[in-house]
Amino acid sequence: MRKAIIILNLCSICFLALSCSSKDDENKAPSIVQLEFPTQDLLCIDHTISFNWSDAIDLENDVIEYTIIIAKDRQLTDVVENRTVSESELTVTLEKSTAYYWQVNAIDVDNNQESNSEIFSFYTKGDGVTNYAPFMADLQTPENNGNVTEGTVDLVWEASDINTADTLTYELFFGEDATLTSVDNTLTVKSYSVSVLSGKTYSWQVNVTDNVGAKSIGQVFTFTVD
Repeated sequence: MRKAIIILNLCSICFLALSCSSKDDENKAPSIVQLEFPTQDLLCIDHTISFNWSDAIDLENDVIEYTIIIAKDRQLTDVVENRTVSESELTVTLEKSTAYYWQVNAIDVDNNQESNSEIFSFYTKGDGVTNYAPFMADLQTPENNGNVTEGTVDLVWEASDINTADTLTYELFFGEDATLTSVDNTLTVKSYSVSVLSGKTYSWQVNVTDNVGAKSIGQVFTFTVD
């Protein structure tokens, strides 16, 4: 009997050792890179831009590549550049007087793991342009395709403008499913409380207008109520 107990204990120890080893051996995604240039909300004087970001770190020393995505919208769907490179820099020529959004994903080539950076916005300078439209609103919470509890939900967003002296106002659209209705087009604060019901799906959008009348049309987020 004692021999059986000893054997059982040894098997348990081996099992735990293998489990720990398996967890330790699990491949990790590379570290998230830090976007260095263009910086957030920068007005780029030259429309030929040298994009730079920090090197990613891979704990297993696997080969790392970077996918840089440059788009005309914050959701990165209207893509103008999507390129995979081995260095942490890339020079791209873009249109003048245009708002862009960019992100860099670090990819572990050996194990197909990736980590995504923040999304930064910037403008390219236009000839003779003195006022630029605000950047698209950055919807914060609820997250896109996220879940919330029934009751009152705070819709929260961020917004910015190259012309820092401009006064910004916000038009909020909200509704069930994909049906959006203008709730208020004179908001000056970057949040709004709405009541939501269990089992429903809602969509929301924020457009940003400066005091000169220049407007940016926002992305649409959806969320579901538990």
